[in-house]
Amino acid sequence: MEIFIFFICTCIVSSYANWQSEYGPFKNLLYSHWINCNHSKTANLDVSETEVYFYDFANNFNVSHEINNAAGAITNFYNLDTTREIKFFVPGYKSHISKNAPELIRQVFKDIPNIYLIIIDHSFYTSSRGGNRKSYERSVNYSYYLGKEIGRLLAELRELGFPSQNIHCIGHSLGSHILGYAGATYFERTSERVRRITGIDPAGPCFSNSLIEEQLHSGAADYVEVFHCNAGGLGTTSVLADVDFFLNDGRVQPHCTVGLIPGYGESDAARCSHKACVKYWTYTVSHPGSFLSWACNSYKDFKNGKCSGNEVAIAGYSNPGNTSGVFYASTESYGVV
Repeated sequence: MEIFIFFICTCIVSSYANWQSEYGPFKNLLYSHWINCNHSKTANLDVSETEVYFYDFANNFNVSHEINNAAGAITNFYNLDTTREIKFFVPGYKSHISKNAPELIRQVFKDIPNIYLIIIDHSFYTSSRGGNRKSYERSVNYSYYLGKEIGRLLAELRELGFPSQNIHCIGHSLGSHILGYAGATYFERTSERVRRITGIDPAGPCFSNSLIEEQLHSGAADYVEVFHCNAGGLGTTSVLADVDFFLNDGRVQPHCTVGLIPGYGESDAARCSHKACVKYWTYTVSHPGSFLSWACNSYKDFKNGKCSGNEVAIAGYSNPGNTSGVFYASTESYGVV
């Protein structure tokens, strides 16, 4: 009986390994022939229902407005200090202003001095209505038009006096690629680039295998950094930026369990790892200097200590913006899982 059980378990593990090799995390739902990836730029889709939320925590002031003329509407309410830095957050697919990612961003920036925070709520176009696959297809189709409108908004803020060097854009998942389009539009309108774009686990489905101009990439800002937490699942496998940081193995985070039975728990682990990336990055805002990372060719080499003599960089908010290449970091050594 023990031999039989061992044989069955071995077969299950072997089948899982073969399934994992062939399909990878979440590919059975959102990758390849299961989904129609449309990056058309000729549909002229309307995104005017997008909401812009503006926060001045120092003066306990906040206001929201539809994205059309949002910059003008905000200045009608408020005298903006153009010496401050703007932190500009664009969340991912199925997000909403009340969801966890925007709340984490609000909480971590409320005590940072001399900033304004702007959060985009594009949920009218990127919600899950219509079913997971169809709604993701719709969201991908809208991402270019959302990016163009956000780029126009950023250019209007520039016209109001905010220097490009005072604009730091942060995107999670689909929001990262939206910011890639926004950065291009901003450059077209101003002949300048925003100072920095931070991509937190940029979306993989419909983007990993697409043309580089459909993705957040180096050149979309003066400095582009990307953090990978679920590469090959909900996050992209592409090395995109001036610097790409792989947190832990960059694929499945330590507390996100994958089941032994093929397909069981795979999508849960992908969602868990994908969301964890926001938690990790916001941790570095309130804990300066986190996380130390090492230039390395692979996670295996990093884990085995083969890169300990290589270049060291900060994989987080404190990254000074002068590092390039591929780096690996552990969050566990900081007690963050």
